[in-house]
Amino acid sequence: MDTSTLLIFIGAIVLLIIIHELGHLLAAKLFKVKVEEFGIGFPPRAVKLFTWGETLFSLNWIPLGGFVRPKGENNPEIEGGLAAASPWVRIAVFAAGPIANLVTAVLLYSLIFARAGLPDDSTTFITAISPDSPAEAAGLAPGDELVSVGGVPIDSSEVLHETIQASLGEQTTIVILRDGETIQVDVVPRKDPPTGEGAVGFTFSHPREAIPVSRSFYLGGQTTYLQIRELVLLPSRLIGGEIAPEEARLVGFTTMGRMFSMARESEAESGMPAGTNTFAFFAYISLSLGILNLFPIPAVDGGRILFALPEILFKRRIPPRFENAVNAISFILLLLLLIYVNVQDIVNPVDLNP
Repeated sequence: MDTSTLLIFIGAIVLLIIIHELGHLLAAKLFKVKVEEFGIGFPPRAVKLFTWGETLFSLNWIPLGGFVRPKGENNPEIEGGLAAASPWVRIAVFAAGPIANLVTAVLLYSLIFARAGLPDDSTTFITAISPDSPAEAAGLAPGDELVSVGGVPIDSSEVLHETIQASLGEQTTIVILRDGETIQVDVVPRKDPPTGEGAVGFTFSHPREAIPVSRSFYLGGQTTYLQIRELVLLPSRLIGGEIAPEEARLVGFTTMGRMFSMARESEAESGMPAGTNTFAFFAYISLSLGILNLFPIPAVDGGRILFALPEILFKRRIPPRFENAVNAISFILLLLLLIYVNVQDIVNPVDLNP
């Protein structure tokens, strides 16, 4: 990974965490919960930036995100603090961080649609040809429009993929349109193509049509919903055997960085506006951060929301000492898991090749 890619990756991850913490801060301010400090990075403190009301904004030496320190976070006896607030207020403050990340994902996906438009899947153009591939041998070239493969009209990416896969190792006729002229070529799709290449050896894209901004927001929200659904259903699909364990493996910062680097490198071949893969990558990271923080796991926002529910349902509060102990133990376990995942990233790296 080059230096500029690394800096963009680190800066964006830190920004997404800060957005998460800003969600908590703004919700606390809205509901009159006092916040003692909003920190960019983690202590030790480097410098005091400014004060907003009673809240000190600080810059800290460890550049791994940020934090919010509400007054009386774990002590309900401190007046004006978070723990002393009603359960509804506590839930709102805890949920605001993940919601901020989900809203960020919607905005990023909306920006992608606003800039790139919608693909017209009924038309498919070749964008690049791999050296020494069947596509190169047949004389295919970037800009060719795919008309049919093996006699099957190409009107979607799915049809193209299925048709090629059905003819591996067999001579197949591809019909293209080039400069208004219909051309027919024969290829033999490879059963075992080189890493990173397809069976025929070309990449393709679809023409895109501009859409109004209002529709881009709708599509951004729809894309976020579909991604969230896939993420939430992942555990059940893993248990049901629909997904192999290696495909659902947790990854750390090293693998995320490699994925981001690959996304940026492939951007030129995608035919999409510059920055599209970057926005899409961080949109998914943002929604993942939001959803994972809503899981009912102690020490994360979802777990803290879970502790507040009995007070609403049964009018009885879980003893703060018990809640604090569970959160402290869970935080240590989560930290150990984070360390394990990141060590595994280094000693047993994920194979990202297709």
